[in-house]
Amino acid sequence: MNAVQHLAALSALALAATGACAQFVTGNEAVSRHADGTTRVETPPLPKATLGKPCPATSPACTAGGWLMIETNGGLQECTELYARPGTCRASSFGAEKRPRLWVVKSKGQWLQCERPSLDGKCVTTKTLPNTIVQ
Repeated sequence: MNAVQHLAALSALALAATGACAQFVTGNEAVSRHADGTTRVETPPLPKATLGKPCPATSPACTAGGWLMIETNGGLQECTELYARPGTCRASSFGAEKRPRLWVVKSKGQWLQCERPSLDGKCVTTKTLPNTIVQ
């Protein structure tokens, strides 16, 4: 391996490590890991009221304001809405791309949006957000 390949490999490892250290929020009650190695993931429930057509993750118009980072059964996802409906999420690019993000987590039985992947930061209940209905 030459010096350029070596440097590229080290950069890739560093980038992967940076993303891996914050791929989940410690204390997120929505994710439960069991002794048998299985993981159960809960996403915010759909409201009883009709939400309308989902805004797809592939549409630049739906992602201009940033992403909601949500743990799903498929791992950490970037979503256009906090309900993680099919088509509204894509694989996380956290650690690889800089973009606005909010983290959706469950703590003390409440769904929250946090400015960082930490419950120690500024978090607000999703019930107080405009245009958000969480039961």
